[in-house]
Amino acid sequence: MNNNVYTWKMPFAAILTSLIFFVGCAGLGSMDKEKEALGLESSPDPLILRGDQVELKIEGKFPPKYFAKKVSIEATPVLVWEGGSAPFDTQGFQGEEAAGNYKVIPFENGKAFTYEASVPFDPAMEDAGELTVRISGTKGSKTVDFDPIVIGAGVITTPLMVQSDDRFILSKHKFKRVLSFNEAATVNYMKSSSAVRSGELRDDDWKALKALIALANEADSVTITGTSIEAYASPEGEITLNEDLASDRASSAANALTREMKRKKMTTDEAFFSLVPKGEDWSGFKSLMSASSIEDKNLILRVLEMYSDKNKREEEIRNIAKTYKEIEKEILPALRRSQMSVAYDVEGYTDEELMDLSMSNADTLTVEELLFSATLFEDMNDKLSVYQSTARVHAGDYRGHNNAGWCLAQMGRMSQAWELFNAALELGRSKEVVNNVAAITRKDGNVDDAMALLNEAAGAGPEVGYNKGIILIQKGDYPSAISNMGRESTVNVALAKMLNGDASAAKTTLENSSDDSAAASYIMAIACARLKDASGAKKYLAEALAKNPSMRSKADRDLEFRDVRSEMGM
Repeated sequence: MNNNVYTWKMPFAAILTSLIFFVGCAGLGSMDKEKEALGLESSPDPLILRGDQVELKIEGKFPPKYFAKKVSIEATPVLVWEGGSAPFDTQGFQGEEAAGNYKVIPFENGKAFTYEASVPFDPAMEDAGELTVRISGTKGSKTVDFDPIVIGAGVITTPLMVQSDDRFILSKHKFKRVLSFNEAATVNYMKSSSAVRSGELRDDDWKALKALIALANEADSVTITGTSIEAYASPEGEITLNEDLASDRASSAANALTREMKRKKMTTDEAFFSLVPKGEDWSGFKSLMSASSIEDKNLILRVLEMYSDKNKREEEIRNIAKTYKEIEKEILPALRRSQMSVAYDVEGYTDEELMDLSMSNADTLTVEELLFSATLFEDMNDKLSVYQSTARVHAGDYRGHNNAGWCLAQMGRMSQAWELFNAALELGRSKEVVNNVAAITRKDGNVDDAMALLNEAAGAGPEVGYNKGIILIQKGDYPSAISNMGRESTVNVALAKMLNGDASAAKTTLENSSDDSAAASYIMAIACARLKDASGAKKYLAEALAKNPSMRSKADRDLEFRDVRSEMGM
Protein backbone atom coordinates (compact mmCIF):
# COMPACT_ATOMS: atom_id res chain seq x y z
CA MET A 1 0.00 0.00 0.00
CA ASN A 2 1.17 3.59 0.12
CA ASN A 3 2.54 5.77 2.90
CA ASN A 4 2.09 9.53 2.97
CA VAL A 5 4.51 12.01 4.46
CA TYR A 6 3.14 15.44 5.37
CA THR A 7 5.24 18.51 5.81
CA TRP A 8 4.49 21.68 7.65
CA LYS A 9 4.58 25.18 6.38
CA MET A 10 5.48 26.63 9.81
CA PRO A 11 7.91 25.26 12.39
CA PHE A 12 5.94 22.96 14.69
CA ALA A 13 7.55 23.95 17.98
CA ALA A 14 7.42 27.58 16.97
CA ILE A 15 3.66 27.39 16.56
CA LEU A 16 3.35 25.74 19.96
CA THR A 17 5.44 28.32 21.73
CA SER A 18 3.79 31.24 19.98
CA LEU A 19 0.35 30.06 21.00
CA ILE A 20 1.35 29.46 24.55
CA PHE A 21 3.02 32.85 24.61
CA PHE A 22 -0.28 34.52 23.87
CA VAL A 23 -1.86 32.79 26.85
CA GLY A 24 0.51 34.79 28.94
CA CYS A 25 1.50 32.02 31.36
CA ALA A 26 4.81 32.72 33.13
CA GLY A 27 7.76 31.04 31.39
CA LEU A 28 6.06 30.52 28.07
CA GLY A 29 6.55 34.01 26.63
CA SER A 30 10.31 33.77 26.50
CA MET A 31 10.06 30.42 24.73
CA ASP A 32 8.05 32.03 21.96
CA LYS A 33 10.56 34.83 21.46
CA GLU A 34 13.28 32.35 20.48
CA LYS A 35 11.16 30.07 18.31
CA GLU A 36 13.24 30.63 15.16
CA ALA A 37 16.18 28.96 16.89
CA LEU A 38 14.40 25.61 16.87
CA GLY A 39 15.52 24.91 13.29
CA LEU A 40 12.58 22.60 12.57
CA GLU A 41 12.57 20.67 9.29
CA SER A 42 9.82 18.54 7.85
CA SER A 43 9.57 16.70 4.53
CA PRO A 44 8.07 16.32 2.07
CA ASP A 45 5.73 19.21 1.66
CA PRO A 46 2.85 18.52 1.08
CA LEU A 47 2.34 15.10 2.59
CA ILE A 48 2.22 12.18 0.16
CA LEU A 49 0.53 8.83 0.32
CA ARG A 50 2.84 5.83 0.71
CA GLY A 51 1.26 2.43 0.87
CA ASP A 52 -1.91 2.78 2.90
CA GLN A 53 -0.47 5.24 5.38
CA VAL A 54 0.06 8.97 5.75
CA GLU A 55 3.39 9.50 7.48
CA LEU A 56 4.59 12.58 9.30
CA LYS A 57 8.15 13.38 10.38
CA ILE A 58 9.49 16.51 12.00
CA GLU A 59 13.01 17.13 13.27
CA GLY A 60 14.20 20.00 15.42
CA LYS A 61 16.16 21.05 18.48
CA PHE A 62 15.30 22.97 21.61
CA PRO A 63 18.29 25.30 22.07
CA PRO A 64 20.06 25.78 25.44
CA LYS A 65 18.13 27.83 28.03
CA TYR A 66 15.00 27.67 25.92
CA PHE A 67 12.54 25.29 27.63
CA ALA A 68 11.14 26.77 30.87
CA LYS A 69 11.68 24.38 33.76
CA LYS A 70 8.06 24.25 35.02
CA VAL A 71 6.29 24.14 31.64
CA SER A 72 4.86 21.11 29.84
CA ILE A 73 3.25 21.12 26.42
CA GLU A 74 1.19 18.61 24.40
CA ALA A 75 0.75 18.75 20.65
CA THR A 76 -1.38 16.58 18.38
CA PRO A 77 -1.02 16.96 14.61
CA VAL A 78 -4.37 16.40 12.93
CA LEU A 79 -5.36 16.04 9.31
CA VAL A 80 -8.67 17.79 8.83
CA TRP A 81 -11.00 17.66 5.84
CA GLU A 82 -14.61 18.39 5.22
CA GLY A 83 -16.59 15.88 7.22
CA GLY A 84 -13.69 14.21 8.99
CA SER A 85 -10.32 14.30 10.68
CA ALA A 86 -7.47 11.95 11.59
CA PRO A 87 -5.26 12.71 14.62
CA PHE A 88 -1.66 11.59 14.77
CA ASP A 89 -0.12 10.50 18.05
CA THR A 90 0.21 13.20 20.71
CA GLN A 91 3.75 14.32 21.55
CA GLY A 92 4.59 15.80 24.95
CA PHE A 93 7.61 17.73 26.27
CA GLN A 94 8.27 19.09 29.74
CA GLY A 95 10.79 21.20 31.60
CA GLU A 96 13.12 19.82 34.25
CA GLU A 97 10.86 20.74 37.19
CA ALA A 98 7.49 20.00 35.58
CA ALA A 99 5.45 17.03 36.80
CA GLY A 100 4.77 14.23 34.33
CA ASN A 101 6.38 11.58 32.16
CA TYR A 102 7.01 13.47 28.93
CA LYS A 103 10.39 13.91 27.34
CA VAL A 104 12.41 16.17 29.59
CA ILE A 105 14.12 19.07 27.90
CA PRO A 106 17.16 20.26 29.89
CA PHE A 107 17.13 24.00 30.40
CA GLU A 108 20.88 24.50 30.19
CA ASN A 109 21.76 22.23 27.24
CA GLY A 110 18.50 21.89 25.32
CA LYS A 111 17.76 18.77 23.28
CA ALA A 112 17.17 17.62 19.70
CA PHE A 113 13.98 15.75 18.91
CA THR A 114 12.28 13.84 16.12
CA TYR A 115 8.56 13.40 15.81
CA GLU A 116 7.30 10.50 13.67
CA ALA A 117 3.79 9.14 13.35
CA SER A 118 1.36 7.87 10.75
CA VAL A 119 -2.36 7.49 10.23
CA PRO A 120 -4.30 5.24 7.82
CA PHE A 121 -5.18 6.93 4.57
CA ASP A 122 -8.74 7.99 3.95
CA PRO A 123 -9.65 8.91 0.35
CA ALA A 124 -11.31 12.07 1.67
CA MET A 125 -7.85 13.38 2.63
CA GLU A 126 -6.81 13.74 -1.01
CA ASP A 127 -5.56 17.22 -1.88
CA ALA A 128 -8.42 19.00 -0.09
CA GLY A 129 -7.33 18.17 3.47
CA GLU A 130 -5.32 20.40 5.79
CA LEU A 131 -2.69 19.56 8.35
CA THR A 132 -3.37 21.28 11.66
CA VAL A 133 -1.88 21.10 15.13
CA ARG A 134 -3.93 21.14 18.31
CA ILE A 135 -1.96 22.29 21.34
CA SER A 136 -2.40 22.58 25.07
CA GLY A 137 0.10 24.18 27.45
CA THR A 138 0.31 23.56 31.18
CA LYS A 139 2.00 25.29 34.07
CA GLY A 140 1.03 24.17 37.50
CA SER A 141 -2.71 23.62 37.71
CA LYS A 142 -3.61 25.69 34.69
CA THR A 143 -4.19 24.14 31.24
CA VAL A 144 -5.08 26.08 28.13
CA ASP A 145 -6.39 24.61 24.85
CA PHE A 146 -5.68 26.48 21.68
CA ASP A 147 -7.53 26.78 18.42
CA PRO A 148 -6.19 24.50 15.71
CA ILE A 149 -3.46 26.03 13.58
CA VAL A 150 -3.14 25.15 9.89
CA ILE A 151 0.47 24.24 9.12
CA GLY A 152 0.23 22.36 5.84
CA ALA A 153 -1.84 21.30 2.91
CA GLY A 154 -3.52 17.95 2.35
CA VAL A 155 -2.25 14.68 1.00
CA ILE A 156 -0.79 14.08 -2.45
CA THR A 157 -2.20 10.82 -3.81
CA THR A 158 -0.15 10.37 -6.98
CA PRO A 159 0.64 6.73 -5.99
CA LEU A 160 -3.04 5.96 -6.53
CA MET A 161 -2.48 6.57 -10.24
CA VAL A 162 -0.98 3.08 -10.54
CA GLN A 163 -2.47 1.49 -13.64
CA SER A 164 -4.22 -1.88 -13.63
CA ASP A 165 -2.24 -3.12 -16.60
CA ASP A 166 -1.57 -6.51 -15.06
CA ARG A 167 0.02 -8.94 -17.50
CA PHE A 168 -1.69 -12.21 -18.41
CA ILE A 169 0.20 -15.14 -19.92
CA LEU A 170 -0.88 -17.35 -22.81
CA SER A 171 -0.07 -21.05 -22.61
CA LYS A 172 2.31 -22.09 -25.37
CA HIS A 173 1.51 -24.51 -28.15
CA LYS A 174 3.85 -27.27 -29.29
CA PHE A 175 2.70 -27.25 -32.87
CA LYS A 176 5.11 -28.43 -35.58
CA ARG A 177 4.05 -28.18 -39.15
CA VAL A 178 6.40 -30.99 -40.16
CA LEU A 179 6.40 -34.07 -37.94
CA SER A 180 9.15 -36.68 -38.23
CA PHE A 181 8.55 -40.41 -37.81
CA ASN A 182 10.35 -43.70 -38.29
CA GLU A 183 9.05 -46.98 -39.69
CA ALA A 184 11.04 -50.04 -38.59
CA ALA A 185 11.48 -53.43 -40.26
CA THR A 186 13.77 -56.40 -39.72
CA VAL A 187 15.19 -58.68 -42.39
CA ASN A 188 16.37 -62.09 -41.11
CA TYR A 189 18.93 -64.24 -42.94
CA MET A 190 19.99 -67.85 -43.21
CA LYS A 191 23.29 -68.89 -41.61
CA SER A 192 26.31 -67.43 -43.44
CA SER A 193 24.02 -65.82 -46.04
CA SER A 194 23.28 -62.23 -47.01
CA ALA A 195 20.50 -63.01 -49.48
CA VAL A 196 17.10 -61.47 -48.75
CA ARG A 197 14.55 -64.31 -48.91
CA SER A 198 11.20 -63.66 -50.55
CA GLY A 199 9.40 -64.75 -47.39
CA GLU A 200 10.92 -61.82 -45.51
CA LEU A 201 9.24 -59.47 -47.95
CA ARG A 202 5.85 -60.85 -47.02
CA ASP A 203 6.17 -60.13 -43.29
CA ASP A 204 3.96 -57.50 -41.71
CA ASP A 205 6.80 -55.07 -41.04
CA TRP A 206 7.87 -55.16 -44.70
CA LYS A 207 4.25 -54.71 -45.79
CA ALA A 208 4.13 -51.60 -43.59
CA LEU A 209 7.22 -50.27 -45.37
CA LYS A 210 5.60 -50.86 -48.75
CA ALA A 211 2.48 -49.04 -47.58
CA LEU A 212 4.62 -46.09 -46.48
CA ILE A 213 6.34 -45.99 -49.86
CA ALA A 214 2.98 -46.02 -51.63
CA LEU A 215 1.69 -43.21 -49.39
CA ALA A 216 4.80 -41.09 -49.97
CA ASN A 217 4.36 -41.61 -53.71
CA GLU A 218 0.73 -40.47 -53.66
CA ALA A 219 0.68 -37.76 -50.97
CA ASP A 220 2.68 -34.55 -51.27
CA SER A 221 2.55 -34.20 -47.49
CA VAL A 222 4.60 -37.38 -46.86
CA THR A 223 8.31 -37.49 -47.69
CA ILE A 224 10.73 -40.35 -47.03
CA THR A 225 13.97 -38.67 -46.01
CA GLY A 226 16.42 -41.49 -45.40
CA THR A 227 17.08 -44.97 -44.06
CA SER A 228 19.45 -46.30 -41.42
CA ILE A 229 20.36 -49.99 -41.56
CA GLU A 230 22.24 -51.79 -38.80
CA ALA A 231 23.30 -55.31 -39.80
CA TYR A 232 24.52 -58.17 -37.58
CA ALA A 233 25.87 -61.70 -37.68
CA SER A 234 25.42 -64.35 -35.03
CA PRO A 235 28.52 -64.72 -32.81
CA GLU A 236 29.39 -68.35 -33.51
CA GLY A 237 31.21 -67.64 -36.78
CA GLU A 238 34.70 -66.37 -37.38
CA ILE A 239 35.25 -62.68 -36.64
CA THR A 240 36.38 -61.68 -40.12
CA LEU A 241 33.60 -63.64 -41.74
CA ASN A 242 31.03 -62.05 -39.44
CA GLU A 243 32.23 -58.53 -40.20
CA ASP A 244 32.03 -59.09 -43.95
CA LEU A 245 28.70 -60.85 -43.59
CA ALA A 246 27.22 -57.96 -41.62
CA SER A 247 28.37 -55.52 -44.30
CA ASP A 248 26.83 -57.63 -47.07
CA ARG A 249 23.57 -57.93 -45.17
CA ALA A 250 23.33 -54.13 -44.78
CA SER A 251 23.82 -53.75 -48.53
CA SER A 252 21.29 -56.44 -49.42
CA ALA A 253 18.64 -54.85 -47.21
CA ALA A 254 19.30 -51.47 -48.84
CA ASN A 255 18.98 -53.05 -52.29
CA ALA A 256 15.67 -54.66 -51.33
CA LEU A 257 14.26 -51.32 -50.20
CA THR A 258 15.60 -49.59 -53.30
CA ARG A 259 13.75 -52.07 -55.51
CA GLU A 260 10.48 -51.40 -53.66
CA MET A 261 10.90 -47.66 -54.13
CA LYS A 262 11.75 -48.01 -57.82
CA ARG A 263 8.48 -49.87 -58.35
CA LYS A 264 6.81 -46.59 -57.33
CA LYS A 265 9.22 -44.62 -59.54
CA MET A 266 10.98 -43.20 -56.47
CA THR A 267 14.71 -42.78 -56.70
CA THR A 268 17.42 -42.75 -54.04
CA ASP A 269 21.08 -41.79 -53.90
CA GLU A 270 23.96 -42.92 -51.75
CA ALA A 271 23.22 -40.31 -49.10
CA PHE A 272 19.75 -41.79 -48.63
CA PHE A 273 21.18 -44.85 -46.86
CA SER A 274 23.24 -45.00 -43.70
CA LEU A 275 24.71 -48.51 -43.57
CA VAL A 276 26.10 -49.56 -40.21
CA PRO A 277 27.46 -53.14 -40.18
CA LYS A 278 27.90 -54.21 -36.57
CA GLY A 279 29.60 -57.56 -37.03
CA GLU A 280 28.82 -60.33 -34.56
CA ASP A 281 26.08 -59.57 -32.08
CA TRP A 282 27.45 -60.71 -28.73
CA SER A 283 25.25 -58.26 -26.80
CA GLY A 284 22.15 -59.52 -28.58
CA PHE A 285 23.17 -63.12 -27.80
CA LYS A 286 23.44 -62.35 -24.08
CA SER A 287 20.11 -60.54 -24.09
CA LEU A 288 18.25 -63.40 -25.82
CA MET A 289 19.94 -65.99 -23.60
CA SER A 290 18.91 -64.11 -20.46
CA ALA A 291 15.31 -63.97 -21.68
CA SER A 292 15.23 -67.65 -22.71
CA SER A 293 13.93 -70.66 -20.75
CA ILE A 294 17.21 -72.61 -21.03
CA GLU A 295 17.82 -74.11 -17.61
CA ASP A 296 21.58 -73.50 -17.50
CA LYS A 297 21.53 -70.09 -19.21
CA ASN A 298 23.25 -68.18 -16.40
CA LEU A 299 26.02 -70.76 -16.12
CA ILE A 300 26.49 -70.76 -19.90
CA LEU A 301 26.83 -66.96 -19.97
CA ARG A 302 29.31 -66.94 -17.09
CA VAL A 303 31.46 -69.53 -18.81
CA LEU A 304 31.37 -67.69 -22.13
CA GLU A 305 32.27 -64.36 -20.55
CA MET A 306 35.43 -65.95 -19.17
CA TYR A 307 36.93 -66.01 -22.67
CA SER A 308 38.61 -62.74 -23.59
CA ASP A 309 39.68 -64.26 -26.91
CA LYS A 310 36.71 -63.73 -29.22
CA ASN A 311 37.72 -66.60 -31.49
CA LYS A 312 37.79 -69.00 -28.54
CA ARG A 313 34.42 -67.70 -27.36
CA GLU A 314 32.90 -68.26 -30.82
CA GLU A 315 34.19 -71.83 -30.81
CA GLU A 316 32.55 -72.44 -27.43
CA ILE A 317 29.25 -70.99 -28.65
CA ARG A 318 29.30 -73.45 -31.55
CA ASN A 319 29.98 -76.32 -29.15
CA ILE A 320 27.21 -75.26 -26.77
CA ALA A 321 24.75 -74.84 -29.65
CA LYS A 322 25.23 -78.49 -30.57
CA THR A 323 24.13 -79.44 -27.07
CA TYR A 324 21.35 -76.90 -26.58
CA LYS A 325 19.15 -77.04 -29.66
CA GLU A 326 17.16 -73.95 -28.54
CA ILE A 327 20.30 -71.87 -29.00
CA GLU A 328 20.81 -73.24 -32.50
CA LYS A 329 17.15 -73.01 -33.58
CA GLU A 330 15.89 -69.82 -31.89
CA ILE A 331 18.62 -67.63 -30.48
CA LEU A 332 21.30 -67.67 -33.17
CA PRO A 333 18.89 -67.27 -36.13
CA ALA A 334 17.36 -64.19 -34.54
CA LEU A 335 20.77 -62.54 -34.49
CA ARG A 336 21.34 -62.91 -38.24
CA ARG A 337 19.56 -59.75 -39.32
CA SER A 338 19.38 -56.25 -40.71
CA GLN A 339 17.43 -53.70 -38.68
CA MET A 340 15.97 -51.00 -40.88
CA SER A 341 14.67 -47.60 -39.75
CA VAL A 342 13.03 -45.57 -42.52
CA ALA A 343 12.69 -41.87 -41.63
CA TYR A 344 9.85 -39.85 -43.09
CA ASP A 345 8.26 -36.43 -42.60
CA VAL A 346 4.58 -35.61 -42.60
CA GLU A 347 3.72 -32.00 -43.40
CA GLY A 348 0.58 -30.75 -41.71
CA TYR A 349 -2.15 -28.38 -42.80
CA THR A 350 -1.32 -24.98 -44.25
CA ASP A 351 -2.18 -21.87 -42.26
CA GLU A 352 -5.21 -21.27 -44.43
CA GLU A 353 -6.44 -24.84 -43.91
CA LEU A 354 -5.93 -24.59 -40.16
CA MET A 355 -7.84 -21.32 -39.95
CA ASP A 356 -10.73 -22.80 -41.90
CA LEU A 357 -10.86 -26.08 -39.96
CA SER A 358 -10.50 -24.40 -36.57
CA MET A 359 -13.67 -22.46 -37.28
CA SER A 360 -15.66 -25.04 -39.24
CA ASN A 361 -14.55 -28.43 -37.94
CA ALA A 362 -12.46 -28.01 -34.81
CA ASP A 363 -13.14 -31.59 -33.71
CA THR A 364 -10.82 -32.88 -36.44
CA LEU A 365 -7.77 -30.98 -35.16
CA THR A 366 -5.30 -31.90 -32.45
CA VAL A 367 -4.89 -29.68 -29.42
CA GLU A 368 -1.58 -28.37 -30.77
CA GLU A 369 -3.14 -27.56 -34.13
CA LEU A 370 -5.97 -25.66 -32.47
CA LEU A 371 -3.70 -23.73 -30.12
CA PHE A 372 -1.54 -22.72 -33.08
CA SER A 373 -4.54 -21.88 -35.25
CA ALA A 374 -5.71 -19.30 -32.74
CA THR A 375 -2.43 -17.40 -33.18
CA LEU A 376 -3.17 -16.97 -36.89
CA PHE A 377 -6.18 -14.75 -36.20
CA GLU A 378 -5.79 -11.06 -35.43
CA ASP A 379 -9.32 -10.39 -34.20
CA MET A 380 -9.63 -11.14 -30.48
CA ASN A 381 -13.13 -12.56 -30.90
CA ASP A 382 -11.82 -15.07 -33.46
CA LYS A 383 -8.99 -16.07 -31.14
CA LEU A 384 -11.49 -16.52 -28.33
CA SER A 385 -13.71 -18.71 -30.52
CA VAL A 386 -10.82 -21.05 -31.38
CA TYR A 387 -9.61 -21.27 -27.79
CA GLN A 388 -13.14 -22.02 -26.63
CA SER A 389 -13.30 -24.82 -29.19
CA THR A 390 -9.97 -26.08 -27.88
CA ALA A 391 -11.34 -26.17 -24.34
CA ARG A 392 -14.41 -28.06 -25.56
CA VAL A 393 -12.71 -30.60 -27.85
CA HIS A 394 -9.72 -31.16 -25.58
CA ALA A 395 -11.35 -30.55 -22.21
CA GLY A 396 -8.58 -32.26 -20.27
CA ASP A 397 -5.89 -29.87 -21.48
CA TYR A 398 -5.70 -26.76 -19.31
CA ARG A 399 -4.26 -24.61 -22.08
CA GLY A 400 -7.51 -24.14 -23.98
CA HIS A 401 -9.25 -22.87 -20.82
CA ASN A 402 -6.35 -20.62 -19.87
CA ASN A 403 -6.00 -19.08 -23.30
CA ALA A 404 -9.72 -18.45 -23.63
CA GLY A 405 -9.48 -16.71 -20.25
CA TRP A 406 -6.56 -14.68 -21.58
CA CYS A 407 -8.73 -13.41 -24.45
CA LEU A 408 -11.51 -12.47 -22.09
CA ALA A 409 -9.06 -10.63 -19.84
CA GLN A 410 -7.82 -8.60 -22.84
CA MET A 411 -11.46 -7.71 -23.50
CA GLY A 412 -11.96 -6.61 -19.90
CA ARG A 413 -14.39 -9.43 -19.14
CA MET A 414 -12.69 -10.32 -15.89
CA SER A 415 -15.48 -12.35 -14.26
CA GLN A 416 -15.61 -14.75 -17.19
CA ALA A 417 -11.82 -14.84 -17.39
CA TRP A 418 -11.69 -15.68 -13.69
CA GLU A 419 -13.94 -18.70 -14.22
CA LEU A 420 -11.78 -20.05 -17.03
CA PHE A 421 -8.50 -19.46 -15.20
CA ASN A 422 -9.82 -21.40 -12.24
CA ALA A 423 -11.02 -24.19 -14.53
CA ALA A 424 -7.49 -24.34 -15.97
CA LEU A 425 -6.01 -24.36 -12.46
CA GLU A 426 -8.06 -27.41 -11.55
CA LEU A 427 -6.57 -29.30 -14.51
CA GLY A 428 -2.97 -28.44 -13.67
CA ARG A 429 -1.29 -25.87 -11.47
CA SER A 430 0.72 -24.39 -14.30
CA LYS A 431 2.73 -21.30 -13.45
CA GLU A 432 1.23 -19.19 -16.22
CA VAL A 433 -2.26 -19.98 -14.94
CA VAL A 434 -1.22 -19.12 -11.38
CA ASN A 435 0.06 -15.77 -12.66
CA ASN A 436 -3.27 -15.10 -14.35
CA VAL A 437 -5.25 -15.95 -11.23
CA ALA A 438 -2.91 -13.66 -9.26
CA ALA A 439 -3.54 -10.78 -11.65
CA ILE A 440 -7.29 -10.92 -11.16
CA THR A 441 -6.85 -11.46 -7.41
CA ARG A 442 -4.93 -8.18 -7.27
CA LYS A 443 -7.52 -6.41 -9.38
CA ASP A 444 -10.12 -7.56 -6.85
CA GLY A 445 -8.13 -5.82 -4.11
CA ASN A 446 -6.43 -8.75 -2.38
CA VAL A 447 -2.80 -7.78 -2.89
CA ASP A 448 -1.31 -10.10 -0.26
CA ASP A 449 -2.87 -13.23 -1.72
CA ALA A 450 -1.94 -12.02 -5.18
CA MET A 451 1.71 -11.62 -4.16
CA ALA A 452 1.77 -15.14 -2.70
CA LEU A 453 0.46 -16.51 -6.01
CA LEU A 454 3.01 -14.52 -7.98
CA ASN A 455 5.79 -15.97 -5.86
CA GLU A 456 4.47 -19.41 -6.78
CA ALA A 457 4.39 -18.41 -10.46
CA ALA A 458 8.08 -17.39 -10.50
CA GLY A 459 9.73 -18.45 -13.74
CA ALA A 460 6.60 -18.25 -15.88
CA GLY A 461 7.88 -15.15 -17.66
CA PRO A 462 8.58 -11.41 -17.26
CA GLU A 463 4.85 -10.86 -16.77
CA VAL A 464 5.19 -12.20 -13.22
CA GLY A 465 7.80 -9.61 -12.29
CA TYR A 466 5.75 -6.82 -13.83
CA ASN A 467 2.67 -7.87 -11.87
CA LYS A 468 4.74 -7.94 -8.69
CA GLY A 469 5.86 -4.42 -9.50
CA ILE A 470 2.28 -3.17 -9.52
CA ILE A 471 1.73 -4.57 -6.03
CA LEU A 472 5.02 -3.13 -4.80
CA ILE A 473 3.94 0.32 -6.01
CA GLN A 474 0.74 -0.12 -4.05
CA LYS A 475 2.76 -1.09 -0.99
CA GLY A 476 5.09 1.88 -1.38
CA ASP A 477 8.23 -0.15 -2.13
CA TYR A 478 9.29 1.78 -5.19
CA PRO A 479 12.89 0.52 -5.58
CA SER A 480 11.69 -3.10 -5.58
CA ALA A 481 8.91 -2.22 -8.02
CA ILE A 482 11.44 -0.76 -10.46
CA SER A 483 13.66 -3.83 -10.08
CA ASN A 484 10.81 -6.26 -10.74
CA MET A 485 9.43 -4.42 -13.74
CA GLY A 486 12.69 -4.61 -15.64
CA ARG A 487 13.47 -2.16 -18.41
CA GLU A 488 9.96 -1.71 -19.70
CA SER A 489 8.67 1.73 -20.58
CA THR A 490 5.16 1.95 -19.18
CA VAL A 491 3.16 4.41 -17.11
CA ASN A 492 3.62 2.24 -14.04
CA VAL A 493 7.40 2.07 -14.44
CA ALA A 494 7.49 5.84 -14.86
CA LEU A 495 5.26 6.26 -11.81
CA ALA A 496 7.55 4.05 -9.69
CA LYS A 497 10.62 6.02 -10.76
CA MET A 498 8.97 9.34 -10.00
CA LEU A 499 7.72 8.18 -6.60
CA ASN A 500 11.26 6.95 -5.93
CA GLY A 501 12.47 10.51 -6.35
CA ASP A 502 13.66 10.49 -9.95
CA ALA A 503 11.26 12.62 -11.97
CA SER A 504 13.78 12.95 -14.80
CA ALA A 505 13.98 9.16 -15.26
CA ALA A 506 10.19 9.00 -15.12
CA LYS A 507 9.97 11.55 -17.90
CA THR A 508 12.43 9.61 -20.06
CA THR A 509 10.47 6.41 -19.52
CA LEU A 510 7.26 8.08 -20.65
CA GLU A 511 9.00 9.57 -23.69
CA ASN A 512 10.08 6.04 -24.66
CA SER A 513 6.61 4.67 -24.09
CA SER A 514 4.03 4.23 -26.79
CA ASP A 515 1.28 4.93 -24.25
CA ASP A 516 -0.96 7.73 -25.45
CA SER A 517 -3.42 7.57 -22.57
CA ALA A 518 -4.65 10.42 -20.42
CA ALA A 519 -2.90 8.85 -17.44
CA ALA A 520 0.44 8.90 -19.28
CA SER A 521 0.02 12.59 -20.12
CA TYR A 522 -1.05 13.45 -16.57
CA ILE A 523 1.93 11.71 -14.98
CA MET A 524 4.22 13.41 -17.49
CA ALA A 525 2.73 16.74 -16.35
CA ILE A 526 3.51 15.83 -12.72
CA ALA A 527 7.08 14.87 -13.65
CA CYS A 528 7.52 18.24 -15.33
CA ALA A 529 6.06 20.03 -12.31
CA ARG A 530 8.51 18.23 -10.01
CA LEU A 531 11.32 19.34 -12.32
CA LYS A 532 10.03 22.94 -12.12
CA ASP A 533 9.17 22.86 -15.82
CA ALA A 534 5.95 24.87 -15.80
CA SER A 535 5.55 24.99 -19.57
CA GLY A 536 5.97 21.23 -19.84
CA ALA A 537 3.52 20.66 -17.00
CA LYS A 538 0.99 22.94 -18.71
CA LYS A 539 1.42 21.23 -22.08
CA TYR A 540 0.99 17.67 -20.83
CA LEU A 541 -1.80 18.52 -18.42
CA ALA A 542 -3.71 20.07 -21.32
CA GLU A 543 -3.18 16.86 -23.29
CA ALA A 544 -4.44 14.77 -20.38
CA LEU A 545 -7.57 16.86 -19.93
CA ALA A 546 -8.29 16.78 -23.66
CA LYS A 547 -8.17 13.00 -23.56
CA ASN A 548 -10.11 12.70 -20.31
CA PRO A 549 -12.00 15.83 -19.22
CA SER A 550 -13.11 14.11 -16.01
CA MET A 551 -9.58 14.61 -14.66
CA ARG A 552 -10.23 18.35 -14.45
CA SER A 553 -11.47 18.28 -10.85
CA LYS A 554 -8.34 16.44 -9.69
CA ALA A 555 -6.02 18.73 -11.63
CA ASP A 556 -7.62 21.86 -10.16
CA ARG A 557 -6.73 20.82 -6.61
CA ASP A 558 -3.74 18.54 -7.19
CA LEU A 559 -0.95 19.64 -4.87
CA GLU A 560 1.63 18.24 -7.30
CA PHE A 561 1.24 21.51 -9.25
CA ARG A 562 1.38 23.86 -6.27
CA ASP A 563 4.83 25.28 -7.06
CA VAL A 564 4.11 25.98 -10.73
CA ARG A 565 0.38 26.59 -10.63
CA SER A 566 0.62 30.35 -11.20
CA GLU A 567 3.07 29.89 -14.10
CA MET A 568 0.70 27.33 -15.60
CA GLY A 569 -2.11 29.87 -15.45
CA MET A 570 -4.22 27.70 -13.17
